[in-house]
Parts: sequence; structure tokens; C-alpha cells
Amino acid sequence: MKVLIADKMAPAVESDLRAIGCQVVTDPTLNGEALKEALSTHDPAVLIVRSTEVLNEHLDAARALSLVIRAGAGFNTIAVEHASRRGVYVANCPGKNAAAVAELALGHMLNADRRIADNVAELRSGNWRKKTFAKGTRGLKGRTLGLIGLGNIGMEVARRAQAFEMNVVAWDIALTPDRAAALGVTSVDGAVEVAMQADILSVHVALNEHTRGLISAEVIDALKDGSIFVNTSRGAIVDEAALAHAVEHRGIKAGLDVFCDEPAADGGWQAPIAALAGVYGTHHIGASTEQASEAVGDEVVRIVSAWKATGEVPNCVNLAVQTSATHLLVVRHKDEVGVLAGVLTALRADNINVESMKNIVFQGSLAACAHIQVSRAPLASLVEQLVSNSSIFAVDVVDLESK
Repeated sequence: MKVLIADKMAPAVESDLRAIGCQVVTDPTLNGEALKEALSTHDPAVLIVRSTEVLNEHLDAARALSLVIRAGAGFNTIAVEHASRRGVYVANCPGKNAAAVAELALGHMLNADRRIADNVAELRSGNWRKKTFAKGTRGLKGRTLGLIGLGNIGMEVARRAQAFEMNVVAWDIALTPDRAAALGVTSVDGAVEVAMQADILSVHVALNEHTRGLISAEVIDALKDGSIFVNTSRGAIVDEAALAHAVEHRGIKAGLDVFCDEPAADGGWQAPIAALAGVYGTHHIGASTEQASEAVGDEVVRIVSAWKATGEVPNCVNLAVQTSATHLLVVRHKDEVGVLAGVLTALRADNINVESMKNIVFQGSLAACAHIQVSRAPLASLVEQLVSNSSIFAVDVVDLESK
């Protein structure tokens, strides 16, 4: 199996993949047209990326490409819909960089409160300004942290905030009262409600069609004057213009690791919001620690190993949650060559599409049971045709729509 690594990964990833029998090509500089050419040249079965965008033309360039792994939690840089159209698995590595991102989020909170970066800048400029920086700092103890998103990263932020003796309020679409109680957080009904209660608001949601622009002007307007806003998720989740206005006119301080128009590579870059006094920006480095890189690398190897050994893809993000199957055929049959092929040929002749199929072999490999989800109910004559095969013990039809 050929694997193309088109991004920087932990050093052990390449050797670990070779150890399980993979042929590995590594070039962390690949992107754009160069990535397309490399995919066409090497025709890998697996593509591993971290920050590199994988677009439609990249997926079309390699005929053998069957699996794309995003070495991180988000997967908005992958053309997932096109991958699904081509039957290419897309997997990610959720939770493996959660501690690293949570640490940076807490760092931004401490920095915005204590103006650490400003202190450093003044000292490097040769100025001692203790009187200036000793004023206006409230500290984190006893303050309320509002979390929007309480997945792997949000939970790690909550744990660290509680260690600072902060109160935590949170909103997450999947947050139940029992889970909130177990985590020691107070659940509220929406993003605006979180912002209204928070002294510090921190965002930890993935970017998708539902979260783009989630931190709207309404949410930002609900913040208290002089509060702190932290974003280590994705830039497009936030209305940057509304945030900039709040920074300039309401004393909001912002710690931002992500921006709406981040560059694809190092070099010159300017953004109006990043230049504002009161905005403390970092270079999308939330997951960039050795610990996170090693944990993500281990997960990448686990995904490839599982797929290579079993055909199953851990953390796959583009499998259908629901299919258009209306009926299930349960076919008990002899475990012989050609039996299932005959079943599928009969379904095809009757213009019935197979939506999913799983064949379970019994001990001794003499018999098996196929579970075949199909697009419509088979006629009684088709069932009779299948059962007439001496290699088929029984055929049961289950109406999925009645369940």
C-alpha cells in the first residue's frame, strides 16, 4: 500500500507506517498544483495532510486514492463532498490535540488579563512601566468563563479553568444536563446566553455550515464591556468586523489564534483586526506542540493500520448516517464462491440498488449470513428465485421504513 504524506508529521509516523508494510512517500512542501502532480505521479492509496488543502482536482488526480487522513480534528480543508462522490474515505484525528489547544486558550486568557505581551514589548523597547501594567488587571480566580462548544477541546479548557477556580458556563448542541453536572459546568440555552454571563468567552466548535458566523454581532454585543474573547477554533466562526468594533469601542480584549483570511504559507500578511491594540494574535499554532504532534501521529498510524488490516476506517467523517434503503434482505447461505454474486446479479436484474451490505461468516466457514440493505422491496418472485438456489438456506425481508 502506497502512502503519500504531504505535510509535516511527527518523525515516527513514516517509520511506523513502513513497519506495517506501507510504501511511504514524504514531501511536506506539497500543496496546490505540486500536490496534484505528486498524486498523479505516485498514485497513492492514502493521502495524509495536516494544513494542506485537498481540493476536488487533487482527489481526481490519483485513481488509487481511497483514504484521506486529516492529521487534526477539523476537516474543513478537505473537499469532503467530492471525496464522498468518488467513494474516498475521509478520516480525522479528534481529541488528539485537545490538550495543546486548551493550553493556548488559557495562555490567551492570562495574557489578555495581565497584558503579558505588552509588558514584554515595553521591556524590549527599553521602558519600565510598572505603574501602567499594575492597573486594570482583575485576575482569573472567581471569574466566569463562557464556553461555546464542549467537545474534546472545550472539556480540556473547562478542566483547566476549574483549576484556576473559575466558574464555567457552557452551551453545546449535544450538552445534556447529566453531562453538564458530571463536568461541573452550568448549561445555558445558547451562544448569546453564554456571552451575557461570561467575563471571558472562549470558542471551541468545528467550522461547518451550522457554525460559520455563529459568533455574530448579537453574541459579541452581549459581552460585558471590558471582557475577554478567545478564539482558537476557526476564524470564519466569528464576525470579525463586529469583534473589531467591540475591541475599539467597548474595551473588549481578544486573544485570536485564527483569522478569516489566513495565508497558506509563511510570509508577509496583514489583517486589520490583528493590528488593533487590544487584540493579541498568534499564528494558528494551537495544535503545534510536540506532545500533540506525537499523539496525532500515533492516531494516523492507527487509522492506516486498521484500514489496511480490516477495511474499516476509524474516525471516518463521510459515511452516510442514513441511506435511502427501504428494506433489508437477510440471506443465510453456504459460504461458497459465487453465492453472493448470484444474489447481487438477481437484484441488479430487478433494478434494485444495494445501499449497504455486510456478510458475516460463522465458525467453521461453512455458512454465512448476508445483511443487504436495498433501495426497494423485492418482489415475491425474486425472493422465491433466490431461495430456489440450493446454496441459500433462507431469505428474510425486513421493512426498514416501518421501524
